[in-house]
Amino acid sequence: MIALLQFITNHSKPIEQRDLMLFSLKVPYYKSMAKVMKIAAAVVPMPKPTLFTGEDSSLELCQAISQLGYKKLLIVTDEVLVKIGLLDKIKERLSELNVAYVIYDGILPDPTYDQVHKGVDILANNHCDAILAVGGGSPIDASKAIAAKATNNKPLEKMAGLFKLRKAPMPLFAIPTTAGTGSEVTIVSVVSDPITHQKTPIIDPKLVPVMAALDGGMMLGLPASVTAATGMDALTHAIESFISVNATPDTDAYGLAATRLIMENLETAVKDGKNLEARQNMAMASYYAGLAFTKASVGYVHAIAHNFGAYYSTPHGLANSIVLPHILDYSKGSIINRLAQLAEVSGLRKGNETNAQLADKFIAKIRSMLKEFEIPEQLDTLKTDDIPKIAKSALEEAHNNYPVPKYMDQKVCESLLIKMVA
Repeated sequence: MIALLQFITNHSKPIEQRDLMLFSLKVPYYKSMAKVMKIAAAVVPMPKPTLFTGEDSSLELCQAISQLGYKKLLIVTDEVLVKIGLLDKIKERLSELNVAYVIYDGILPDPTYDQVHKGVDILANNHCDAILAVGGGSPIDASKAIAAKATNNKPLEKMAGLFKLRKAPMPLFAIPTTAGTGSEVTIVSVVSDPITHQKTPIIDPKLVPVMAALDGGMMLGLPASVTAATGMDALTHAIESFISVNATPDTDAYGLAATRLIMENLETAVKDGKNLEARQNMAMASYYAGLAFTKASVGYVHAIAHNFGAYYSTPHGLANSIVLPHILDYSKGSIINRLAQLAEVSGLRKGNETNAQLADKFIAKIRSMLKEFEIPEQLDTLKTDDIPKIAKSALEEAHNNYPVPKYMDQKVCESLLIKMVA
């Protein structure tokens, strides 16, 4: 009876007030789901790849692949990396080791089901016994999906979600050529439905590569704009994992280390792309950030950025960069102490600033970096008419998956998105 009276009372109020009351009732459920995810992250083993680091570590990885007895690789990459010759040393080394290979360079940004299916066909037709991913987040994510599809006889859409892989994927190795996604260490592969353009996350610890090489030399030719956007992507991973309510001492350590390395090296890497030390440090920062968010997860920045990618094909690093300061502004009141810690490792303390002052300095630093990198705080393709749909989809993604520090409803999300209209 009480529930019925409450229902009648609620439906006698203005729609906006009812929606707000309904949202307030949902928040405890979202928080309980976040606690469940934290318990799961603590219980489920999270493997890490055997890691090779430093200049030419990619060649050491090739030798390790040979030592493990693999005879023929499917190298998954993109056309640009092949054209600029970035794979030449890898191909030469594999040939010296008598490891055959076939190259699939059809991966585009935001890889789709059809690209994965083509990769599976090439893998099977050439009788490859392992996969080597070379590239940014898109080739590595596509490689994970190819490896999973090769051994699991089910549609990709049926793999979406948590722990849907019954069998271990094909052996997978990774050489990231950007310092951003951290995909070489994460349990996630994101591929898109080519018809709906919706991103499909496949989440399973089995997706972590067997081995990975963080070779700063593979990143020396990256354009400044790509270096900046991917670096900000890694920083977003570090920040969102650190302000997550599911953060742990381990994820904090990785998130802080990643933030410090990015703040010390990203500007140098953007200005001087041939600086090997800065490139290597950024590669390690991206790896640390990947370790952090694999357990602590991300938040509203990623939820909105994913939808920018789905609606407008916005590169993920750029989308994260645009959204990040807006979400930090919104969440600041709930994460002042955490932002102050990020400011500390970023070298922003200059005196006896309060935590609130340090939090403001950290957000201001993010904005100054965006300005220096010529990354706007608005998205020029964002259409006002799309905002309600983007907000709805982003909130569904975040509330069902991410342990955010401060919840927002549809109206608040729309008001933030309006600020991102160019």
